[in-house]
Amino acid sequence: MLVNSSRTGDVSIDSIHLLENSVRRYDWGSVDHIQGLLGLPADGRPAAELWLGAHPGAPSRTGPGTSLVDLISAAPHAVLGRRTADRFGPRLPYLLKVLAARRALSLQVHPRPHDARAGFRRDDQAGVEVGSPLRSFHDEHHKPEMIVALTRFEGLAGFRSPRTVLELLDGLEGRLVTSMRGALRGTRSGPGLRAALEGLLAARDEPGCADDVSVTVASVRERLASVSPDLRADTTVLQLAEEHPGDPGAIASLLLNRVSLEPGEAIYIPAGEVHAYLSGVGVEIMAASDNVLRAGLTTKHVDSDALLACAAFAPRPPDRPETLVSGSQSLVRTYRAPIEEFALLTADLHPSEPVTLPHDGPRIVLALDGSARLLTGSSETTLRRGESCLVPDAAGPLTADGEAHLVCAWVP
Repeated sequence: MLVNSSRTGDVSIDSIHLLENSVRRYDWGSVDHIQGLLGLPADGRPAAELWLGAHPGAPSRTGPGTSLVDLISAAPHAVLGRRTADRFGPRLPYLLKVLAARRALSLQVHPRPHDARAGFRRDDQAGVEVGSPLRSFHDEHHKPEMIVALTRFEGLAGFRSPRTVLELLDGLEGRLVTSMRGALRGTRSGPGLRAALEGLLAARDEPGCADDVSVTVASVRERLASVSPDLRADTTVLQLAEEHPGDPGAIASLLLNRVSLEPGEAIYIPAGEVHAYLSGVGVEIMAASDNVLRAGLTTKHVDSDALLACAAFAPRPPDRPETLVSGSQSLVRTYRAPIEEFALLTADLHPSEPVTLPHDGPRIVLALDGSARLLTGSSETTLRRGESCLVPDAAGPLTADGEAHLVCAWVP
């Protein structure tokens, strides 16, 4: 039953709640950026993601022994607002992250809603425990996502046209690229792209795959030293081959659009889009799911069949979210993707111009730099670099002032 209350136990629901958040130490992570943001010593260990939200895998905490999941469960209407709670149930529909990549993430795709539900049931029926590294579907939710670059950010997203891929494959040696050319010449459309990727992924378990990848990588290196049709594409193959020797995912990068983002620029990755982030730091927001279907460039569980079943193969450039810039002294950028679970804004605050932040629903605010004062009708708090908070719906309208770089996530 949904409870509409302004208090739960000794905790006031209509006030701002400071958050303690989890750091995920995946091997591709930066060894200094998230540590620097949080004021932690750099100990040489990678810190890949900072999670802010109520995902059961690593929920933020609002105090000793109290997670954001607990707070929402106790008073969903007060924390989420009736509009959000009625639409999504008693759960925070988004997950906010700071992502810091020192090297490439996996070649991956996120499932659509019906694929997520069906896959979750299949894994349950197969007896694979939730949380197991051998499980492909960890929940029943889709996972569209958007990333806003904080530094120069590099990635791969969506398929190039078959004609462009054939130009990139021209002159390259190796059995795998020969097979790819055949697939694309036979059907120059989505089915041809699917056949080309499917052949690469199937080769992972075949004898001699690593040797064949090495042959192709050597021919890429050779043409890069002479006349390359695309310097970034060839450089990407060499980078991925160095990070993951013998993995056909390095060759698969030629199928995908190469993306570079400058600070403040963003891309939207819908469910079903094959992608891989390569390097850089960004703020990422997504539907609250941990469903990642991997097909290479990783030491984690690979499920090529599930990726192929969930992926979209129509060639197209990556989506750029709608971006609105406002303010005169304080600069606010609002990012909106065609999805109902989340929206994001960044605010560079100037002391002379307070900023009105989203006025209702569950809002998570993170200070990336500086110091900002947040005010609602009933509470006030100061966020400094690396600090974050939840502003419940019951807290009402929200403003910020000071001198800081803020990020705010909300439900549009």
